[in-house]
This record gives sequence, structure tokens and C-alpha cells, in this order.
Amino acid sequence: MILRRRGRAASRIAAALLLGLGSGCDLAPEYRPPHYLLPDGYAGSGPFRRADPADTLPRGPWWERFGDPLLDRLEVQATADNADLAGIYEQYVQARDLAAEARSALFPQVVGNASTTDNRQSEHRLFRSGGGGPNEQSSNQIEATASWEPDFWDRLRNQTRQQKRLAQASAANLASARLILQAELATDYVGLRGLDSQDAVYRQAIGFYRKAVEITELRLQGKIASGLDVARAENQLTATEALDSGISGQRAVLQHAIAVLAGANPSTFRIEPVGDARLTVPAVPAGVPSQLLQRRPDIAQSEREMASANAGIGVSRAAFYPDISISLLGGFQDTGFSLASLPNSLWTIGAGSVLPLFQGGLRRAELQRSWSQYSQAVDAYRSTVLGAFQEVEDGLTLTAQLQTEAQEQREAVAAADRAQAMTLALYTGGLTNYLDAVVAQVTALTAQIAEVEVETARLQAAVSLVRAVGGGWSTADLPSENGVLPFNPVAVTGSDRVPRRDGTGGGTDEASRPPDAVP
Repeated sequence: MILRRRGRAASRIAAALLLGLGSGCDLAPEYRPPHYLLPDGYAGSGPFRRADPADTLPRGPWWERFGDPLLDRLEVQATADNADLAGIYEQYVQARDLAAEARSALFPQVVGNASTTDNRQSEHRLFRSGGGGPNEQSSNQIEATASWEPDFWDRLRNQTRQQKRLAQASAANLASARLILQAELATDYVGLRGLDSQDAVYRQAIGFYRKAVEITELRLQGKIASGLDVARAENQLTATEALDSGISGQRAVLQHAIAVLAGANPSTFRIEPVGDARLTVPAVPAGVPSQLLQRRPDIAQSEREMASANAGIGVSRAAFYPDISISLLGGFQDTGFSLASLPNSLWTIGAGSVLPLFQGGLRRAELQRSWSQYSQAVDAYRSTVLGAFQEVEDGLTLTAQLQTEAQEQREAVAAADRAQAMTLALYTGGLTNYLDAVVAQVTALTAQIAEVEVETARLQAAVSLVRAVGGGWSTADLPSENGVLPFNPVAVTGSDRVPRRDGTGGGTDEASRPPDAVP
């Protein structure tokens, strides 16, 4: 008889399980990300369309296209050792674990319990009934409790979707932070090499000005020039030396910034000066199609946050419906240790339901807030994409204009150098005064420094443009919703693998990693 009742109870539980698994009702609205139409050549107006990333730009380490081995090494070092990036990586790990925590509610929760006690009552216990009965007795018990909530309204599933999509957004945020770090390092490195080039220009000018001082002193000794010419030449020399000293200070500051980005100690970090770094300006397509914006991780992050907010509406809607739970407790209890016997067994099977009847508008307010959060996420997504198009357009405009400016500046330098050489030759021959020579020297030096600055700005604009189009990242690198989950729910160890911070794939085994190990 007992076995028959247990069989009927088990049948009811199994039926409830099948009903809960097969009859879920998703109350979240159908997710349709906004689609904006735009021609491939974006000119700053009109909506645009989301599409798969194009393959016209190179994938992988984009900084290698600048052709500097030291920059390549620094980028790899920064990706591995930057402390800020490591912190953002841990945020991603935590987001994945939150997704796993939300998913755990979909499964039955099973808890085991065991206890043993030895009890004695007082001979003079109040209201003690007469008669016999032991004053001392043991109680041993083992039991297991199982509880499960059938997700009829997809509340738990939508909560899980929320966290998985937020974990995807965190992965995109990690990729965005990595891209920002790499671009900032490249910009600082280009700036440092630009200062090296300026230092080389100043040193060359200083050598030229020293020779000019010698010429004016010789002419003064020959009484064919005045002391004013010597003073002007010396002033030109010392002023240029002062400018060169300022370059050294700026370079030291940039070197310290690069050290911190690379995760190194600024006091021991050093980049040797190079007079002519010869960095290559990478070729970027003249007209970047709109699809390339799908290579930007910040857009992917914004879109995933929008998708998470959409699932949140389903969670708020499900709160209007009853929550149903099923629980089961079973075990054995005995005064001794004969626990595994049928007479000493105990069990409880139950089901409960909670339905909100009146809460003063609480559920309706929560639902309205969910809709508002989704609308806010849509607006944020649109703003992010518009800002991305602006950055791409700015980068294209700057690179095109600076290329023209660099060519014109090279021509100006050539003309200024000719004028400087001719003016000094005329002065040496006594055919002009030294003031003309000083003017020609200042003009030539200014043109050379301007040429270096334009070339530096051109390289930095190329870095900004590469960053604007997402570097070597694409939405194909974004993990899927199930891909962000750190482990299988039935796994005990050895399967909770996480991607490396450098974004190259693979992973590290969290279960086998020492607590102080750097991923």
C-alpha cells in the first residue's frame, strides 16, 4: 500500500516536470533590434542598417601594419600586463558567473542533510508525564530535500537570458577596453617617435647654428661684421637648444605613460631614441562601408544590453502570474544506526503556488519601468552607432587632409632649406646682413618641425581611424549566449574555462589555476 502511494506521488511529480518543461510561455516581446538604412559611403545623414562585418579590413594585430617591431612587442605586453584591462577581464568573468547563477534556478535544487544527536531529559522536567520512558536517547537522521519551480511563464528563462546577454555585453566591453588600450599605446608611441624626429631636427639645426656663430665671429675678427651679428647668431643657437631641452622633457613624460600602459615600472622602463623611426601609415579603404561598424565592440555591447532589457520585460510580465513550486523530502531516522530500513523512512511531497492579488500597483510599476529601461537601451544603441559613424567620418577626413598637408609641407621644407643655404652663402660673401640669415633659419626650422608634426598627426589619425572601425575585432568574436556560460551545470571540475584577456581564444582552467595566478 505504501509503495502504491509512493508510485502515484512519483507519477504526479513526473507529470508536473513534463508539464513545466513543455508548456513554458515566453512573455517577453519579440526582440527586433533596430535596423537603420544607409549607403556604403556614409556622408553624415540618414539612418543606417546593421549588417555582418565586411572583410575589406585586415583581422588580427592591426598595429603590425605600422611596421615597427618595438611597437608590436609593446602592444603584446600591454594586452597581457595592463592592470586596468585585467580588472575589466575579471568583470567579464563575474558576469559569466552571474549568468551561471541565473541558469541554476532552472534545475531542481537538491540538498543532503545528516545529523546525529545524543539527548537526555531532566528527571524533574516540568509537566513530565508519569510512567516509564527513557531519559536518555539518541537520534540519527539522514535525508535529502529536492525543490523545483516549473517555469510556466519563462520568468527564470528570461532572467537567464538577461544575464547571458549582459555577459555578452561584458565580453564586448572587454574587447572595447582592449582596443582603446592598444590605440592609446600606439598613439603615445607615435607621439614619442615624433618627438624623436623633432629632436633630430633640432640637433641638426643646432649644428648649423654653431657653424653660423663661428662664421659671425670670424667676420667680427676681420672687422667686416658687427657684434650684433654674433649676438643674433648666439641667441638663435641658445634658443634652439632650449627648445630641444623641452622636447626631452615631453619625451620622458610620454615614455612614462607608455610604461604604465604596458604594465611596467616607469622608473626602469626605457625606449631608446631613434632619429628616424620610419613608421608606415597603414592603408585604409577610402570609403569605409557601413557594415564595418559591426566590427566595433562598443556597438555590440550596446546591442546586447538592449537585448537584455528586452528579456527584462518578460520577467516583469511573468510577475503577474502565479509562481508554482514542487518540493520533496525523504530520508531515514532512527534512535540507533539502523537507518536503511523501510520502517525508519520518512518522506514529504508537496506543491505550492503564490499569486499576487493586490500589491498597490507594484507589479505594474515594475513592468512600466522595464519598458522604459528597454526604450532607454534603444536610445543608447542609436546614440552609440551615430557616434561611431562620426568617428569614422572624422578619421577618414583627417587622414585624407593630413596626407595632402604632409605633401605640401615637404615642398615647403625643401624651399625653406634652399632659402636658408642661399642666405647664409650671401651673408658669408658680404652681400646681405645677418638678419636675413636669421629669418631664413627660423623659417627653415619652423617648416621642418611642422613637417614632423604633420607626419606624427597623420600616423595618429590612422590609429584613430583603425580604432573607429573596430581594429581587428568583429561580431564573430563575440561569444554566443550559451558560449558565455563558464561550465556545464552537472560538471564538478575541469570544465570552467574562460577566454584569455588578449582575445586570442583558448582559455585557462579555473579549477586548476592557483588563487594568485594571473590569467
